[in-house]
Amino acid sequence: MLRCRFVIFCIFFICLLFLHGTQAATFFSRPLVLGQSSALSGPAQNLGLEMRAGLLAAFSFINDNGGVRGREILLLSRDDGYEPDKAVRNTKALIYDDQVFALVGAVGTPTAKAVEPIVSEARIPFFAPFSGAEFLRDPFNEYVINVRASYFQEMEKLASYLVDEIKLTRIACFFQNDSYGFAGLKGIEIALEKRGMFLVAKGSYERNTVAVMGAMRDIFKEKPEAVILVGAYSACAEFIKLSKTKIEDEVIFCNISFVGTESLRESLGGYGADVIVSQVVPYPYDTDIALIKEYNMAMAKYQHDASISFTSLEGYIGGKLFGRIAQSVEGELTREKFINSMEDVGRFDLGGLVLEFGEDDHQGLDEIYLTYIYPDVKKM
Repeated sequence: MLRCRFVIFCIFFICLLFLHGTQAATFFSRPLVLGQSSALSGPAQNLGLEMRAGLLAAFSFINDNGGVRGREILLLSRDDGYEPDKAVRNTKALIYDDQVFALVGAVGTPTAKAVEPIVSEARIPFFAPFSGAEFLRDPFNEYVINVRASYFQEMEKLASYLVDEIKLTRIACFFQNDSYGFAGLKGIEIALEKRGMFLVAKGSYERNTVAVMGAMRDIFKEKPEAVILVGAYSACAEFIKLSKTKIEDEVIFCNISFVGTESLRESLGGYGADVIVSQVVPYPYDTDIALIKEYNMAMAKYQHDASISFTSLEGYIGGKLFGRIAQSVEGELTREKFINSMEDVGRFDLGGLVLEFGEDDHQGLDEIYLTYIYPDVKKM
């Protein structure tokens, strides 16, 4: 009797494999688990939630199309509230307790700075962080893989527009008092120095606050024509709204990509007219680009409650790129082979958006786009 039952079970199992083909193979394969420490609460939470939504949409699309050689991609996300100490605890837990294959979609420069030594020691890929900080690029770290262009490149683009195109001479900087703010501040100072110029004023605020009044007073004493803002959307919105309320002079406000364009626009409300934001990914509604069309469809199917935004698009690009690199690995997928395959293949066309890597180049994109809020986000 027991033998009969065993034979029946074996026949059922074999039939199941034949009937379901790839789906059955996926079901019985070991998942490919990735980890993310990100701001899922607090004043920067929209950035983390949108980044996560883009990643999840990409992974769901990949999984529904066979996964990575039959392996489903799973994402474990832990909330760090945009605080370095929490990011350190999360990262150690993801690496040593959850034993993830790679870390993806980390949000923020101060958190990335805190965990980079852990990443290097563990020899684990730190993939597609949402930061343009220079220390993630120079000195070169083989385990850090950037999708986006750097803050230095964004600042060069903004300086080119403000100084070379519209001929402004008095530029100030409002920045977050930490490694993120310092990275942006240094970037604009370098860009202006190339043009024989310097900042006329600067002022800072503390991370995860909106205490901007002191910085505003320091900056507007010098009557700037433009202010470059290097902060989170809540603080930048507060600075712009107060400035437009209290300052009679016309001033151009420029933000870099980390601000979170859609969150900034929503926070500004009627104060958002003509505020400029530099971007590191294409316009998320430009469905003439195959990748953007796929992104919009995937978000509608898998993450329909999340925003279509530059941030979730960056997450989607990172997720799709991860799948493409993992798929290119021959034989067993290991961390080292993942990095080596990325370098060897070099060029990844995701559908109208090409990312290029090399042995000493782990940054896929270099182009910067300028947009403005009037009242919706438009391309310049």
